[in-house]
Amino acid sequence: MALKARVLYDFNSENPGEISIAENELVTLFSEEELEGWLEGENSRGESGLFPASYVEIIKNDVSSNNNNGFSPGLDPQSGGHESSFHPRSSAVNISKAQTPTHTQAAYPTQRGSYQTSQGSDDDWDDDWDDSSTGADGPPGAGGAPSTYTVTTSLPGRRGSSQQQAKSSATVGRNLNRFSTFVKSGGEAFLLGEASAFVKDGDMICVVMGQHGPEWQENPYPFNCTIDDPTKQTKFKGMKSYMSYGLTPNHTNTQVNRRYKHFDWLYARLVERFPVISVPHLPEKQATGRFEEDFISKRRKGLIWWMNHMTSHPVLARCDVFQHFLTCGTDEKAWKQGKRKAERDELVGANFFLTISTPAVPLDLQEVESKIEGFKAFTKKMDENIVVVNTTINEFARKQITGFKKEYQKVGQSFKLLGQAFELDQQAYSGGLNRAIANTGEAYETIGEYFAEQPRQDLDPISDLLDLYRGHLANYPDIIHVQKGALTKVKDCQKQEGDLHDRCNIISCATLAEIQYFHRTRVRDFRSQMQHHLQQQIAFFQKITAKLQDTLQKYDSDE
Repeated sequence: MALKARVLYDFNSENPGEISIAENELVTLFSEEELEGWLEGENSRGESGLFPASYVEIIKNDVSSNNNNGFSPGLDPQSGGHESSFHPRSSAVNISKAQTPTHTQAAYPTQRGSYQTSQGSDDDWDDDWDDSSTGADGPPGAGGAPSTYTVTTSLPGRRGSSQQQAKSSATVGRNLNRFSTFVKSGGEAFLLGEASAFVKDGDMICVVMGQHGPEWQENPYPFNCTIDDPTKQTKFKGMKSYMSYGLTPNHTNTQVNRRYKHFDWLYARLVERFPVISVPHLPEKQATGRFEEDFISKRRKGLIWWMNHMTSHPVLARCDVFQHFLTCGTDEKAWKQGKRKAERDELVGANFFLTISTPAVPLDLQEVESKIEGFKAFTKKMDENIVVVNTTINEFARKQITGFKKEYQKVGQSFKLLGQAFELDQQAYSGGLNRAIANTGEAYETIGEYFAEQPRQDLDPISDLLDLYRGHLANYPDIIHVQKGALTKVKDCQKQEGDLHDRCNIISCATLAEIQYFHRTRVRDFRSQMQHHLQQQIAFFQKITAKLQDTLQKYDSDE
């Protein structure tokens, strides 16, 4: 019998070998085996190819009860449904542990998760960066990073003993699709009570109840970071060249130098660390022409957008690995210690949710589901219209740079030709008119140049912002999938178990807090950018008006 899957989100193919799928469509899978976050199958139109594994949910008959006599996989029937490998363990959070997901198990699929730092071009891994040493980490705080801000709070109290929690897991089945984002993110393991890690006060992330719902607690120590124009550096006696960016955070006022590969590494760590937080995408790499001025300028602008989002995010800005990235100077040993510490962070995947502290009053899960569905519809519509706006303004910019400039120059040249014809008249009183007409031709040519230069001032920044938010929107299907997976598990649970609801409430609070932050920054960013656009448009047309007024005055002279 062919294996079927139901599509959770729309996906439009962009590359050869991919196929488009639509929400609620049934697709046939050729294999359940995932290929780096992708599945191969056939859509309802008979097209065969690849599509993201996280965008579908495999449909199978539930055979777990027959195979395990009513017990969930991994549980020992002889122990009454308890996990056979269960051993109580001291932890900052009293949640029993069946199996702590490894970094590989907790990784995301391709859309967010199996993110791999790119190799090649100017960003090859070097011996001074990719240290393969297995030496022990340095003491806490090693690497030059400041100590984390203390937020003293704890998770809601768990009802029942560890033994009762093990029983709780036995009543909730596991997803048969082990490649789903809900499973890979660690959301399922956390919901089933399998997360266990030591969580310090400084690692806690607080969600507070704001006027419009759950919000991340504000960063008590806000800061920003500037990125200077990059400089070209060489190594290996000039055989290898790369661009170095100077970063200066204002809470240290000390510049550190970072290459693009360092940003690349940081991005991978953050995506792994925060399953339900949207880490914006970095500017794209370029294999050739990476030292060209236009590319360098565009990449720097993209990194500035990225850095501004990072420093303003109340959770990401305080993260240890981000602080290490911003503050560790030229001490190579300290840098490598902080790097290894980040790569061995236990608070990833399922354990990330242990760090979330929620408001005292739990959320109404039906209301949560309604908000999630509303946000899903919003992001889909926003993504569609971003494409429309970006296409429109890019076409308009192209016309300004080429078409408008060319047309104004043609008008200017025609006026110049008219002036040259008039100069054949040797009458003294026509000299002033001839010069004024020639000046008009020059004015139109100059205005053509104005049009060609203007998109950099008013349209390109909007396009950059839209690209940044398209990256955000690409993250949210996976984030929503984690939340919907948790809600589905709670619905499927036969008994209304308090622990399961508590853990689902944690995932819900974190997801809604991130959605709330997205909306707040969206309003801030688009308001600011549209104001900038209109101000630039006003200044542009004022400059054209001033040029035409100056040209008009040339006709007042009779000489």
